[in-house]
Amino acid sequence: MSAIEMQTHLKGLHAERVLARLEGLAADSAYMADLDEEIVATQTAFICTAVTEIASLRAELSGPQVG
Repeated sequence: MSAIEMQTHLKGLHAERVLARLEGLAADSAYMADLDEEIVATQTAFICTAVTEIASLRAELSGPQVG
């Protein structure tokens, strides 16, 4: 999954969290805890993927290194 796809998924999770609160599901601690865990995991994966994509692009732009 690309960083952009992960970012889109992360935005969807945040929207789900807001909707859950509006619908009164904030009292469902198990559901909210699972949702929060998924948000943290997705955010971590998004950051790692974005950094990797940036590093890969920089390596492509730099070309081969002569040692």
